[in-house]
Amino acid sequence: MNRLISAIIAVTYLAVAYFAADVESTIKAGLFLLLPLSCIWFSESMGGYTGTGMGRGAITSASPSGIVAIGGWILLLLPAIIGFVSWLRGSD
Repeated sequence: MNRLISAIIAVTYLAVAYFAADVESTIKAGLFLLLPLSCIWFSESMGGYTGTGMGRGAITSASPSGIVAIGGWILLLLPAIIGFVSWLRGSD
């Protein structure tokens, strides 16, 4: 169910980017969606990763898959939350 809902949200983001802006924005949105969708869809594998970190040292222990999935959901919903808050602030 997580995969289906996150895919629907991702396709919605891509459609909005395409119709509201241009192809370049759609590609940027698609690149942004890679990490959150990976965290949601493959939370077991992503959480089990250990090894070289992203410039901050090594990752020495696995992360719980549920936490990885929650982080993915937060990243996926962040643009909608920011858009909603911007809309609220603009409607003063």
